[in-house]
Amino acid sequence: QVQLVESGGGLVQAGGSLRLSCAASGRTFSGYTMGWFRQAPGKEREYVARIRWGDGMTYYADSVKGRFTISRDNAANTVYLQMNSLKPEDTAVYFCAARRSIGFTTRPDGYNYWGQGAQVTVSS
Repeated sequence: QVQLVESGGGLVQAGGSLRLSCAASGRTFSGYTMGWFRQAPGKEREYVARIRWGDGMTYYADSVKGRFTISRDNAANTVYLQMNSLKPEDTAVYFCAARRSIGFTTRPDGYNYWGQGAQVTVSS
């Protein structure tokens, strides 16, 4: 049983930083892609970033490129999202997700497992 548990959300002022963690368990993730998505009130869930667990290749949405960094720690089976230069429009619930493939997709329905979400609020 795959489990994803996010932590590290909170309230921060615009321009500040937060780091989200996603602890993954239940199997070996070497053939998986791990993604971060976010969902603001009244909006659809949107892709933020992803990383291929095996080779560490990363990809970002244009809205966060240059400000957010996704990484993984193989020993800890944990994926991180470092968020810098945060803006009020980054306010959302952030979800960690796992996809049983290294193929490219930004569609939420392309991911097989989801965490419970972590609230990130950026005040102006």
